[in-house]
Amino acid sequence: MTENQNPPANCTRICWQTHSRRKMKHLIRFFSEIAVGPLLVLLPERWRRRLPGVMDVDWRRAATLSAIYQLLLAVVGLGYWYISEVPTRIGQMIDATADGRIPVGMTEHQVSGAALTFFYLSPLTWLLFYFFFEGAVRLCGAAITESILGSFPLYLAERLLFWVKHPKQAHVGKTVMETATSIAGSIRERMMVAGLPEVADELEYSANGEEAWLEIRSSRRKEEWLEPKIVRVDEIYYRLEKSSVEAPPRPFCYRLRRLPAGVPGRSVILYKAPVVKP
Repeated sequence: MTENQNPPANCTRICWQTHSRRKMKHLIRFFSEIAVGPLLVLLPERWRRRLPGVMDVDWRRAATLSAIYQLLLAVVGLGYWYISEVPTRIGQMIDATADGRIPVGMTEHQVSGAALTFFYLSPLTWLLFYFFFEGAVRLCGAAITESILGSFPLYLAERLLFWVKHPKQAHVGKTVMETATSIAGSIRERMMVAGLPEVADELEYSANGEEAWLEIRSSRRKEEWLEPKIVRVDEIYYRLEKSSVEAPPRPFCYRLRRLPAGVPGRSVILYKAPVVKP
């Protein structure tokens, strides 16, 4: 009886351990997506690249959640600061008027207006307003232009450190111009795509000597398709050599070179060719 009962018991224990590890892995990933990712996305891009396991983070989702958290915290902070500062200022001015420290009598509206003036002139108020504005910009960047924007003060700190350590490589004007051009290009691309219907991809096969090529034209940008990633089209492996933006209705063009052998792995992009109707 013991020999017959051992295999099921061992199997149950192994299955339970596997299930526990899988559950723990899901919990860690969930916590990473809602807490760790939104915190790390505040860092500049150069610092994010040095993080371990950087490929496991969906930076666009993390940027969206981080911006929402920042907006909520700024609103809550402003509300708490308002109910803490304004009544205190009103009480101080009423006491000063009663004690004669303010020789001119003040009406209720004047006292409230003066308290609001002190509130708006406070450095903490401006700081909270800045964080609200930055959160709104970061949310629009992640949702509209798909730009992963970190915290601007941290970006300035990273730039200053880089310029101090590498003064010969620091091209301030060029960096600012490239950033502005990138944002303008993203906005222009979004406006173009908004007016295009979503249609099936168009595939064109060609050969140049012994090399086989595939060109895929799409009506929507494929965010993960960055050179030189490996793409498996059905059962054939290709390397992405070039991507470009051309004329509608399929402005996003991807040129891939066929590989002689497959290279399976986690970083391989799986792509299924659309079925061509006769």
